[in-house]
Amino acid sequence: MSAHQESSSAAGQRHRHEGPKNHYLSYIVSIILTMLAFAAVIYGDLNRAFLLWFLVILALAQVIFQLAYWMHMKDRGHTYPILFLAMGFVTALTAVAAAVYWMWW
Repeated sequence: MSAHQESSSAAGQRHRHEGPKNHYLSYIVSIILTMLAFAAVIYGDLNRAFLLWFLVILALAQVIFQLAYWMHMKDRGHTYPILFLAMGFVTALTAVAAAVYWMWW
């Protein structure tokens, strides 16, 4: 076996291509989540507090799904991007909490 074949087989073992099936599935789930959000708003007969929480939960589900499948955060080797996203979220949450505290105190 030549050196090129060994290196290409080792590279193939590190990264496995998933194919378009996951892309189709994630696109369909994203469309369904978006349609649920539009339908909840268009229906208009829902309690406002329930609608707000329902939309926030749908938005969080969409964000998690998009990060996992479209941004490939579910794959191995994405520890640093996940860490930086989490720290950015904590920083943004702290800034918003500090601003709200400062304005309302």
